[in-house]
Amino acid sequence: MKAGIIAPQGWTGEYDGWDAAAAWDRTVAVAHEADRLGFDSLWLFDHFHTVPEPTDEITFESFTALSALAALTRRVRLGHIVICTGFRNPALTAKMISTMDVLSGGRMELGIGAGWKQDEWLAYGYHYPPTRERLAALADHLEIITAMLRPGRSDRATFEGAHARVADAVNVPKPIQQPRVPIMVGGNGPEVTWRLAARFADELNLDGPSPETVAEWLPVIRSRCEEIGRDPASLRVSVHVWWHEQLSWKPDLAGGVGGPRQARVDLLGRYADLGVSRTMQLVREATLGPEALELYAEDCRAAGVELAATSVD
Repeated sequence: MKAGIIAPQGWTGEYDGWDAAAAWDRTVAVAHEADRLGFDSLWLFDHFHTVPEPTDEITFESFTALSALAALTRRVRLGHIVICTGFRNPALTAKMISTMDVLSGGRMELGIGAGWKQDEWLAYGYHYPPTRERLAALADHLEIITAMLRPGRSDRATFEGAHARVADAVNVPKPIQQPRVPIMVGGNGPEVTWRLAARFADELNLDGPSPETVAEWLPVIRSRCEEIGRDPASLRVSVHVWWHEQLSWKPDLAGGVGGPRQARVDLLGRYADLGVSRTMQLVREATLGPEALELYAEDCRAAGVELAATSVD
């Protein structure tokens, strides 16, 4: 199993009261630390307002911020966990991801989901459809994005759906990664989301389940692949470990593994034992300085998590 880091961007209140320039400097520092410490990947949330309630505090926009981090890092893979597809035309999303893959040297991942935070949709002027309609739109968007990311310079995309369409759409430059940028569908819905992941995705990202819940879900996820004749082993399963799990590093525990840190080691180890491909977690204390991520890396190794053997200077 590998481990990814969700970079601080303010969404969970970690930058409340900060100056924006200082907050961005800290986000960049965390990205550099993730690169140096050997973490697999670096992620951002795709949100406009803080959680759970919107406040007048920093939340950096995900595509612009991730583009900047792509130019400032060298090794970590980069992605959203996960984009709200309804915020953007899917052809534009594919175009942006393709460009970002080129500027990052082939390190992008496309994390995508139906979206859920209603206050953001309404505040920014989007119609907030019911769940069934948002999922139907996600299906159309995945059709278009898949077509736009197909290899072949002259391979234009055409698709007519109930919720989105493209007609002879050009997407050049194509991504560096071939046959395409990996697609990660995010969500916990067994009836629709997991079937969409089986049809379109390289990875299914589960949002916050315990290891016990993951163990219950894995046979269902496998069955969604088998329904369409896909080898279940070809769909990776990852887990977003919620930031508010009370398992994170605390300053008074820096002397060694124990208490919450041991609980974190145990949690990561249980995910690894289930065959989870990677976890992603926001270590909120990383805003305090580099020690938090260094200790998280120690705990990952103690849990048997794979970190890159070489660091980036």
